[in-house]
Amino acid sequence: MGSYLGKYAEYYNHIYANKPYKDEAAFVHACLQRNTSDVTHKLLELACGTGRHAFELEQLGYEILATDYSADLLAVARNEASRLGSAVTFEMHDMRELKLDGRVFDAAYCLFDSIGYVQTNEAILQVLGNVRAALRPQGLLLLEFWHAAAMLRAYEPEREAQWMLPNGELARKSRTTLHIERQLAEVRYSLRETAADGSLVSEIEETQWNRYFLVQEMALLLEAAGFVALEWLPAYQLGQSIELDTWHVMVVARRA
Repeated sequence: MGSYLGKYAEYYNHIYANKPYKDEAAFVHACLQRNTSDVTHKLLELACGTGRHAFELEQLGYEILATDYSADLLAVARNEASRLGSAVTFEMHDMRELKLDGRVFDAAYCLFDSIGYVQTNEAILQVLGNVRAALRPQGLLLLEFWHAAAMLRAYEPEREAQWMLPNGELARKSRTTLHIERQLAEVRYSLRETAADGSLVSEIEETQWNRYFLVQEMALLLEAAGFVALEWLPAYQLGQSIELDTWHVMVVARRA
């Protein structure tokens, strides 16, 4: 794995400034509430990034341990927690090697297709096993993943986007190559920050690898790891069906 490191982490909140974190947190809350009658209060987040989902879920009454393997993203998250007066706990963990000292949670969630970063069946089962060990009996797992049907039909080999910064502009180009036999998308990012006068401030490159999944493929992985799938949804769309053009799928599963 290797994503949003160094300077890229500083740009993260600018790039995703328009992502509807509050609405997405409300969706997670609704999924948790409708799939259990037990009290669900303590949450474990995998791949928390800069903590934006955790801060919103905290406002809904949850106690959250938010984890990520990027020290750079966690630094941004902790600074924001300090600014907000948030009680969310941030810890550095690789999801493949969670070391939680016996702490137990009512539910866990991994959003933004982050499960795909671990890539292989072996690594995914390792992650799921770690999560299962951290959940109480009948605890829930919410997992968002990239949908293979949409990716194979409609991925864009090249994309460009720009964002205004306080003192200039950020431009990002991405070039995507699909490795079909491994079900991996290789995305090469080029980021260029310029000052208001057009002069170059910084230029960085980063390559991310993310796996995409079929629904029944994920179902088999969950079953093998000791989970029962309760609900499959287009991510953040209650009451809708998964279609060929559904890019992101959310599964709600229960520890068996």
